[in-house]
Amino acid sequence: MTQKAVHGVKRLLNATKYSYQGLKAAFRNEAAFREEVLAAVVLIPLACYFDVSQNERILLIGSVILVMVVELLNSAIETTVDRIGSERHELSGRAKDIGSAAVLLTMILAGYIWLEILWI
Repeated sequence: MTQKAVHGVKRLLNATKYSYQGLKAAFRNEAAFREEVLAAVVLIPLACYFDVSQNERILLIGSVILVMVVELLNSAIETTVDRIGSERHELSGRAKDIGSAAVLLTMILAGYIWLEILWI
C-alpha cells in the first residue's frame, strides 16, 4: 500500500522537524560544525554591534551562515560515502575532498568579506 502524500502545514511541520534533527545530528557528530556554530555565536552579534550599513551587515552575517550551510552539505556527503562502504576508494576520497574544498572556499570568502568591510 502506498503512503498518501503530505501537503500544506503538515508537510511544513515535518520538514521543520527533519531540519531540526539534521542540525542536532550535525552538532552532535561533526566537530567542524560545532566550531562553526561557536564562531557564529561570536561573529553574528559582532556583526550587529559594528557600525556598518545594512547591506554590509547582511554580508557579514550571510557569509558566516554560508560557511555553516556548506559544512552541512559536506557532512551529508561524507556521511553518505561512509554509509556506502568503509573501504578506501579513489572516488570516495575525491567526493570527500571536494566537499572539504567547498568549505575551505566559503571560509576564505567569509574571511575576505569580514576583512574588506571592517579593516580595508
